[in-house]
Amino acid sequence: MVYLPTVLFALGEGAVIPLIPVLAAAMGADVAFAALVASALVIGQLCGNLPAGWAVGRIGERFTMVIAGVIAILSAVGMVFAPTLGVLAASVFVLGVCAAAFGLARHAFMTTRVPVAFRARSLSLLGGSFRLGIFIGPFVAAGLLQLFGTESAAIWFFLGCLVVMVILVLFGPDPEKTTPPAPLTPAERSMEDSGEAVSGSIPTVERTGIFQTMWRQRAVLGRLGLAAASLSAVRSARQVVLPLWGLSLGLDASTIALVVGVSGAIDFALFYASGQVMDRFGRLWAAMPAMVLMGAGFLALSFTHELDAAVLWFGMFAAVLGVGNGLSSGILLTLGADVAPKREPAAFLGSWRTLTDAGGAIAPLLVSAITAFSALPFAAAAMGVIGLVGAAGFLRWIPKFIPRSRPEPDGN
Repeated sequence: MVYLPTVLFALGEGAVIPLIPVLAAAMGADVAFAALVASALVIGQLCGNLPAGWAVGRIGERFTMVIAGVIAILSAVGMVFAPTLGVLAASVFVLGVCAAAFGLARHAFMTTRVPVAFRARSLSLLGGSFRLGIFIGPFVAAGLLQLFGTESAAIWFFLGCLVVMVILVLFGPDPEKTTPPAPLTPAERSMEDSGEAVSGSIPTVERTGIFQTMWRQRAVLGRLGLAAASLSAVRSARQVVLPLWGLSLGLDASTIALVVGVSGAIDFALFYASGQVMDRFGRLWAAMPAMVLMGAGFLALSFTHELDAAVLWFGMFAAVLGVGNGLSSGILLTLGADVAPKREPAAFLGSWRTLTDAGGAIAPLLVSAITAFSALPFAAAAMGVIGLVGAAGFLRWIPKFIPRSRPEPDGN
């Protein structure tokens, strides 16, 4: 009941995402407009975080997920029967809003329910559930396309996943009722307004609004939040720079897909290792290696474009970036859970996820702009600098906002 709905949503979404530009092109869009339609998903997710925080605070995680699932079903139907490019773009945007609401609801549940002793591993599994769907989904879409010969088959598959997910969440055992809130640690209790232990169900009515919460938490959002946004930016840049780098070297599509696929496989294989490191040694010991690897990887890659063995270096640094990204799995979820108010986390998590999603949304635009005005190696170098600056931010602010003293997991 905790992870299966996430896998279903991510699996269907992963099958649809690669086909959004194809659907737009089939309706007459040029390459630029097809890219704009595809970016509507990210824009919708960015815009949906704050309303999702309000919804989770008012009606709870379960009903937010159900409502998001139902609206996502309507948006998927809109994608299948879209008469114009505008309707298709609007449907993709709404799907992004629903994805934000779904992700935030599950994040808020894990924040309040999972004991801190194994919080990072649990959230790494949550992040791994999303990655599993995004990793397998394109292969499912390829199989359906081969079998039925139409892109709408993947959307119907997504609809099936959404229907099963909504039924499971609506009629299955409610984790909010079967799982008691996790007790606060002394460090967390000192950050609350009172020292009373958490008991009973989570309040579903916000005591403070979204913008009031942002103002109260401006210190952590403006410091640790910006470092987290830099991690999101470097992650997002990896998905853009690697295919562009392969194209600039003159590689064919299959070779580029192989290199990017191997990098993604390494990334997926390491998602649980990050949680182990964070729970056993502290959050900094996962954040720093991940950011240093990705930052240094981008910087080193920027010097290899004109070398004789440029293709070999491309494959090697793609693997390095995959290792760094894999080691960062669950870090943003875990840091957000660590610094969120434990009694009413939804409003804060909406702000936190908006900030990190903004970093991920800006990075491709930055890569595009730098490449247009100079060259792709300069864009890769810029991403490397952002990664190393973010690493310095984590080094400075994680010990300030997240105490190292945490209870050791029992029996591990």
